[in-house]
Amino acid sequence: MRIGVDFGGTKIEAAVLGDDGAFLARRREPNPGDYDAAIAAVGRLIAAVEAETGASGPVGVAMPGSVSPSTGLMRNANSTWLNGRAFREDLEQALARPVRLANDANCLALSEAVDGAGAGKPAVFAIIIGTGCGGGVAINGELVEGAGGVAGEWGHTSLPWPSADEAPGPACWCGLRGCLETWVSGSGLQRDHRNRTGQVLSAEAIVAAARDGEAGARRSLDLCIDRLGRAIAMAVNLIDPDVFVLGGGLSNVDELYAALPPVVQRYAFTDAWNGVIVPARWGDSSGVRGAARLWPSPNLQEFPA
Repeated sequence: MRIGVDFGGTKIEAAVLGDDGAFLARRREPNPGDYDAAIAAVGRLIAAVEAETGASGPVGVAMPGSVSPSTGLMRNANSTWLNGRAFREDLEQALARPVRLANDANCLALSEAVDGAGAGKPAVFAIIIGTGCGGGVAINGELVEGAGGVAGEWGHTSLPWPSADEAPGPACWCGLRGCLETWVSGSGLQRDHRNRTGQVLSAEAIVAAARDGEAGARRSLDLCIDRLGRAIAMAVNLIDPDVFVLGGGLSNVDELYAALPPVVQRYAFTDAWNGVIVPARWGDSSGVRGAARLWPSPNLQEFPA
C-alpha cells in the first residue's frame, strides 16, 4: 500500500493505494488557504484514511510549486502563501513520519507514465491546463526533476511564435509577462475572451457558447487551441516525447484532441511528428496517485501516530 496527498489550491485529498493501484480509501476537504490550517487538514485526512485501511507509512504530497534545493523552502507556488515556508519539515513534524514532495504536474506525469495514458511509453510530457498551467516529464516511468528542481516548468516559459497583438503578453503573478499560464489556462481563456469581446464568462461557458456557434466564443476557443498547439510544438522541439497527457479542467474539452495535432505539426521542427496527445486516464485522481508513487516501495512501515 501507498499513501498520497494532493494538496490543491481549492481542495486537499488523501488516499491509500493498494499494491495493484486500486484505491482503498479516499478523503478530501476544502483547502482553507491558511498555512497552519492546511497542515492540520492534511493531518486529519491522513488519520482518516489510515483508520479506514489500517495503513501507516511515509507520505507523498503533490503540491503547487517546488522546493528550492538551495534553501529547502517552498517557491514558485501560485498559492503564494506557501512560498518561503519549510513545507516538508512542517508536514513531517505534524505527521511524525517522512514526507516526499513533488510538483503537481510532476505527479500527473508519474501517475500517467506508470499505469495511465502514458504507460509503456519511454517519454511522457504531462500538461495541467486548469486555473493555471504546468508541465512534468517522466522518462522510462521515472520523474525528471532537473538539477534545480524546475524541469517541466512549462507554464512559466513564454508563449512561442507570438503575434504582434500577443507580445509582450499579460503580466504574470511570477513577475514576468507573457507566460503560458496567462494564455493557456482556464483563467487565460477567460481573460482573453473578456478583452476581445467584453463578455465576462467562465471557461466552461465560453466552451459551451463556442459549441452553440457563437462567433466570439468560437474565436476565443480557436485562439486558445492554437496557442496550446504552439506551446506543445516547443516541447516537441526540446524533448520530443512519445505522448502528451493532458489534465486539468480544459483537458475535458474534447475538441482539443483533433484540433491540436495539425497545429503542432505546423510549428514543430520536423517533417513528420509522430507523438500523440491524449487525456489523462486517471483524470483529477492522477495527482494523488502520483503522490502516492513518490515512495518506491509499496510496503508501508509502521510509524508512531
